[in-house]
Amino acid sequence: MTNEPAAGAVVKPEISFEEFTRLDLRVATIDKAELHPNADRLLKIHLDDGSEAGRQVCAGIKAWYEPQELVGKQVVIVANLQPRTIRGELSQGMILAATCDPTTEAPDGEAACNVVLLTLDRPVTPGSSVS
Repeated sequence: MTNEPAAGAVVKPEISFEEFTRLDLRVATIDKAELHPNADRLLKIHLDDGSEAGRQVCAGIKAWYEPQELVGKQVVIVANLQPRTIRGELSQGMILAATCDPTTEAPDGEAACNVVLLTLDRPVTPGSSVS
């Protein structure tokens, strides 16, 4: 087994374990998803992150997901990403996703995927830490 990246993958600089531990990765459940009112490629998503109010994120996944199919999915988020306003809407974190090389065929023989959300294979309490 080698540590070679997949064909077409961008290799980023190595980081220390201490740098990695600065990321606050958490489980969140998608409560609501809708089209972003001011952007063609974004969805506005409300997450149950275990906090009382939850949080909102904007995600550039409109081309791959319909808003209604996301509701109820559990995803992994970067919870301590500095909030920012994206096209007039507050985004308080980032949902993690895999990006596939669009020139390759998917493992199941279907058309190549481009963006796939990282989801859980069984239910976990929202707000649970990912390590």
